[in-house]
Amino acid sequence: MSSLSFDIINAIRQRQKRGLPEKVRKKVILHISDTIGISLAAHKGAPIALQSISGISLGVQGGDGRVIGSGYQLPPAYAAFSNTALAHALDFDDINDLARIHPTPIILASALAAADIEDSRFTDLVTAVGLGNELICRLGYAIEPRGIGVDSKWFLSQLFGYLGAAITAGLVLGLDDSKLVHALGLAYMQLAGGKEPGVGVGSQARSIYPAFASMGGVQAAFLAREGVSAPSSSLDGKTGLFRNYFGKNLSEGQRKILLDTETWAFSDTSIKLFPSCRYSHPYIKSALDLRNEVKHNQIENLVIGVNETASMLCHPMPERCHPQTLQDAKFSIPFMVAFAFVHGNVNLNNLTDKALMDFQVLELSKIVRVEQTQPNTLGLPQGDIKVITAEGTKRQIERCLPIVTFDEVKNKFIDCCLFANIDAPEEVWKTISNNLDYDLLNKLPLIH
Repeated sequence: MSSLSFDIINAIRQRQKRGLPEKVRKKVILHISDTIGISLAAHKGAPIALQSISGISLGVQGGDGRVIGSGYQLPPAYAAFSNTALAHALDFDDINDLARIHPTPIILASALAAADIEDSRFTDLVTAVGLGNELICRLGYAIEPRGIGVDSKWFLSQLFGYLGAAITAGLVLGLDDSKLVHALGLAYMQLAGGKEPGVGVGSQARSIYPAFASMGGVQAAFLAREGVSAPSSSLDGKTGLFRNYFGKNLSEGQRKILLDTETWAFSDTSIKLFPSCRYSHPYIKSALDLRNEVKHNQIENLVIGVNETASMLCHPMPERCHPQTLQDAKFSIPFMVAFAFVHGNVNLNNLTDKALMDFQVLELSKIVRVEQTQPNTLGLPQGDIKVITAEGTKRQIERCLPIVTFDEVKNKFIDCCLFANIDAPEEVWKTISNNLDYDLLNKLPLIH
């Protein structure tokens, strides 16, 4: 049996040779455009991203890597970090619910960083992002994360993001198969992704965790380009990735899922319509539906039905109901449910630091009770909410599907631009969505 690293490269080459199906290509373009809009908005709405960019660039003078919406010029790995931080910090970026991975913020930043180096751009932007996104979504599919057991310990976006970033940057740089295998091995040497920044409370670190993956993956690709080698057994050796991080190597069935080249896992990736943790979205939808029938000041008891994964976003209850950081608020199902009931919408303009001291939201959060009503299945839980008033009990159960319309994405992009005080957002949308190439960053407005 050949090494898993070589098998992965072979599967990627097969997809690359055939090219992206038109439907997938259009979806990739939509997700890149969405990510650009979010990144522009982050300059205004996510100070943690700007602080992180300042921190990562201390002592650095110049570089070829461009930063979205900024005049920063940084070395490529630092530019990749910066662009992923911008794309993720608002918790508005795309996500594959089944893989539990945010693909485009990591993969787009890696492609752009590699493309800023002289004599690169061997793979066009849309193809590079499509192939990189597919790889990390497939890695998630192979693990089948359910939020229990060993997979619950890792941010899979970060852990697998190193590999996806290395391959994407390598494709742009035109690395041959052997060097791509070395890039995977060099990425493996940097792997991280412990989930405590999300499960723990009181910090902002969850906002930037995928940025480390894009930075490390890009650096791995450049090291491989210069001739640094790594073992081809990095993924499936005796002390390889899957044994170390998940307790055992992939089964034959899991390998088939990972190496499948006929279907596209990325097709199931969702574009978010609320700037909060994806697990809160079904509950936000249920709260908004119930709000049409029940006013928040009529509610005497509010019961949220969860599975084991959703329960992590509800405990410890005191800290989830009265979050100390905006990042904690977005990662709290009780808080987001109360916020949706009180405000009737969740968007960049109202979900700000001021929300942390919103008296009505905090009062409603106090009467939230959590019950485990659902099994831990693949993908998202259902948004199970029961409200009890003096007049009776109402229950709503909502599902979130990975389907958004072109107009919803376009409107989200325009809203992000308006939030960032960008003039003529319709023109910016046309510029990006109709002519998507590596020079797109030069066509974007600078955020001051």
